[in-house]
Amino acid sequence: MTLKKFLSLKFSQKPIRFCFYLSFSAIAFLLIATPAFTQTAASTGGFNPQELLRNALQWVESLGYVGGIAFIGIYIIATVAFLPGSILTLGAGVVFGVFVGSIYVFIGATLGAVAAFLVGRYLARSWIDKKIEGNQKFAAIDKAVAHEGFKIVLLTRLSPVFPFNLLNYAFGVTGVSLKDYALASIGMFPGTVMYVYIGSLAGDLARIGGENQPTDPTIQWIIRIVGLIATVAVTVYVTRIARKALAEKVNE
Repeated sequence: MTLKKFLSLKFSQKPIRFCFYLSFSAIAFLLIATPAFTQTAASTGGFNPQELLRNALQWVESLGYVGGIAFIGIYIIATVAFLPGSILTLGAGVVFGVFVGSIYVFIGATLGAVAAFLVGRYLARSWIDKKIEGNQKFAAIDKAVAHEGFKIVLLTRLSPVFPFNLLNYAFGVTGVSLKDYALASIGMFPGTVMYVYIGSLAGDLARIGGENQPTDPTIQWIIRIVGLIATVAVTVYVTRIARKALAEKVNE
């Protein structure tokens, strides 16, 4: 599907149009206005995602009050482009502090996740529908998962085991509604605050992502325990939903 054809689609919901155009505008603006994206490749002689994002954070820090808007735009780009968002999350703690940094990260991660979800939904969902059209069992499972979309997305957001960037596209090709998907993003907030706090301990962007980066063992253990519980819960829950859907399909 070409970009022209994608833009010509008549979206049935205003939030979809708003999120798409907001994300697209942010990407277009940053590609033109952010010197860090071009300077990093030239100085390192290749593509280094961590160094690129670290330089982008330094650029954001130099912008003053408008740095928050630029940071959110960069986070959207990183999410859609599969760049490591952890660098941005940790760096937000250094640049903005824990409170403001957590808010900026949450907004950027949510908008980026929605943008990636929409890409998966409108570019790949039709292909998935054709593939499962003749598979009644898979279609039943997909429908059941969509019905419990909010709970499933919420649990996966609480667990660091599930890859954030990949999961955004994966949910786009399921039957999960945009509303449930967006609302369940609140599950990212506890982990966001913890990682932003850990980043704030570094005190310097140069130490972000390095071996000497300070950390808090207590926070790390909390993240691991909560993540483990959420991982087990979502695994058991999805398995139970799948079995129930298959049983109902067999009994029809």
